[in-house]
Order: sequence, then C-alpha cells, then structure tokens
Amino acid sequence: MAGEYYGGMIRASVCMATYRGAPFVREQIFSILEQLHDDDELVIVDDASPDDTVAVIQGIVDPRIRLHTESVNRGYVRTFENAIRRARGTYIMLADQDDVWTPGRLELMIAHLGTTLVVAGNYSVLGENGRMPARRPLRPAYDRQIAWNTLAVLVGYRPYFGCAMGFRRELVPDLVPFPEIFIESHDLWLAILGNATRSISHLSEVVVERRLHDYNVTPLKWRPLGTILTARLMLARGMLIARRRVRLRPPRAIV
Repeated sequence: MAGEYYGGMIRASVCMATYRGAPFVREQIFSILEQLHDDDELVIVDDASPDDTVAVIQGIVDPRIRLHTESVNRGYVRTFENAIRRARGTYIMLADQDDVWTPGRLELMIAHLGTTLVVAGNYSVLGENGRMPARRPLRPAYDRQIAWNTLAVLVGYRPYFGCAMGFRRELVPDLVPFPEIFIESHDLWLAILGNATRSISHLSEVVVERRLHDYNVTPLKWRPLGTILTARLMLARGMLIARRRVRLRPPRAIV
C-alpha cells in the first residue's frame, strides 16, 4: 500500500476492472476522466482480456491512467481487489468497464465521504432517459437504518452496486483482502462493511448509467434457487467476518 500518498498527492482513485471490454470501455473512461482533477488517478487492472481491451485503453493518452495487466484470468472480484490495493488516493471509487458516469458524480460522492467511510448512490439505465430500475432506490433515510440495511442485503432488497459506490482510504485495512468466500458480489461485501462500521451515506441521486447487455456480470434474470441460497449463506458469513474485522481494529477517524 502506497501510504505516502495518503491524504497528500493523490486526491481520488477510481478503480476499474476490465475483461473483454473493448466495445464499451473507451466511452466509460472518458466519462470518468472528464471529472478527474490533475491530482486524481484512474487505476485499471485488466484480467487477461483475450480481445482488444488493453489496446483500446493504451490508445487513450492521459497521465492519470495507470494500467496493470494480468497474465492469468482471476475473475472480477479479485481483479477489483487488486485495483484497490494499487489505489493511492484518499477517496476511492469503483467503476465498471461498460457504464457511463453521470456529470458531477465524483464531487458529490467526495463531499459525502467527508463525514462517512462509505457512500452509495443509485443508477439509471443507459439510453433510456434516466429511467430508474424497478427496485426501490437508495435514499438518505437509510443512513439511520443500519440493522434494516444489513437484513435487506441478506434478502437482496437493498440495491447496492459497486459501480455506484465509493469509500475512504481508512476503510481499506478492513476491506481487503476480500474474504475468500466472496467469489461474487464484492459490492455487497463493501455494503456489509460500511453498515458494520455504522458509517455509510446513501444518496438519492443517480451517479452512474448502467449499460444492460447479455454479458453483464450482475445477472439480468432470476437465478436458480440453489444459487440464491448459496449466495445468501456467503453474505451471512460475510456479516460475521465484517463484525470481527471492525471489532478488532481501533476506531477510524474521519479527517
């Protein structure tokens, strides 16, 4: 961990995991770069893409982009963890390769991270005039509903999506390494941890437009019952791990 950058040279780090992202990644990168300051960075870890993803990224000349390529595919959860480990900023945002950031997203989330460790916003559907998904969106009132938030994560009722989330660097020692049981849903691990610390802000604003297509990591259709039950067990175990990690560390001050 590059501790010398903490609160200093690098203000915000945007962490992106890429794999087979050639068709869409360029548009997403430019939507992010438009919001970055000179003292921000975009950390991209490519998970051994077999297509032209890396070439597309390398074709964008910008000193704020830091690209790391893996030689072996490890999956998106470990790739995001790798990107977070490489991040040097005080504020860390997560970004998918195929979405588009909404204007003002970065500054809005940084403002809320002035008082909390984690921030979560809403998403809309790209190309559908800002249409919100059918699920009940996040709202600021959830800041005070920690127990309900945790239960809602377990039953799949709170729409926490990593592409619409960010956190402060102080959370990293608790966040990584991701528990080995999390073979999916790194965003729910972040949500669980944010609620366990009782330091999470929920925004009513849309902060990203998600591109829905057949290759989304998040499934667009209902999954088999056995898969759902396995995922719920993973989340329940994750909640126990989060409580243990938070309890074993001294309180993290927001500065």
